[in-house]
Amino acid sequence: MRRFFQWLACIALTAGALPAHAEPLKVVASFSILGDLVRNVGGNAVEVATLVGPDSDAHVYSPTPADVKKIAGAGLIVVNGLGFEGWLPRLVQSSGGKARIVIASEGIAPLRLGTAADPHAWQSVGNAKIYVSNIQAALSAADPAGAAQFRANADIYLAKLDALDREVRDAVAKLPPARRKVISTHNAFGYLAAAYGIEFIAPLGVSTESEPSARDIAGIIAQVKQAKIPAVFLENVTDPRLMQRIAAETGARVGGTLYSDGLTGEKGDAPTYIDMVRHNIRALTRALGD
Repeated sequence: MRRFFQWLACIALTAGALPAHAEPLKVVASFSILGDLVRNVGGNAVEVATLVGPDSDAHVYSPTPADVKKIAGAGLIVVNGLGFEGWLPRLVQSSGGKARIVIASEGIAPLRLGTAADPHAWQSVGNAKIYVSNIQAALSAADPAGAAQFRANADIYLAKLDALDREVRDAVAKLPPARRKVISTHNAFGYLAAAYGIEFIAPLGVSTESEPSARDIAGIIAQVKQAKIPAVFLENVTDPRLMQRIAAETGARVGGTLYSDGLTGEKGDAPTYIDMVRHNIRALTRALGD
């Protein structure tokens, strides 16, 4: 009998030692960048699924039946807001899920992109810190038992973002002010431009939906010469001869890839948010440097 009670006591002690989060909080993030931020704050206490995964574009995303299942089983849904996920409300409605929806960009003063809000607020590291604080608050509200851990995780990650912000500012400060401008077919870097003082100039008369024609390229060459633009990033130009012509006729450096709306896979250049920012600023400063 004594051994029986000792056995019961051992079971009780073992049960008490179980982690508070026997079941991780299921969180759905609308796209890969948010998924990375949630994982950094949530740690092992969350199970994160993303709707728009790496190497995918949220602007043209079409939800799948698997997404309906993810939403239905979620305890929390983290979205960017600012009009970025126009397809989400119908998805949430069709799922029948009751999870709280958290807008990660809450509290950020949006820039304008034409007549609408520019949703790409994460391109400023300072804004990414606001995202992290909003995510921490949302996770803590959804799982109060994990609040202390979420705060500790967020503090560690925010310190990394502080260091990243200094790194970007130091890199840009080394560029002569006259060289801090670039032509890009992206329209996603307004917040980066505003935060760090690099001017992004749209190529005149060129659609971002299709590859520029030879006539378009001639217009870009004239624009580069007139504005003395040191670097050109044209993501939708697949013909290397056109890029070589721009470089040869203007002396501008032709940059590589800039990541704007999503991360890459694990083996890519930008598998995390911090990797993405580092890659972009290195590509820019390399192209804009003397």
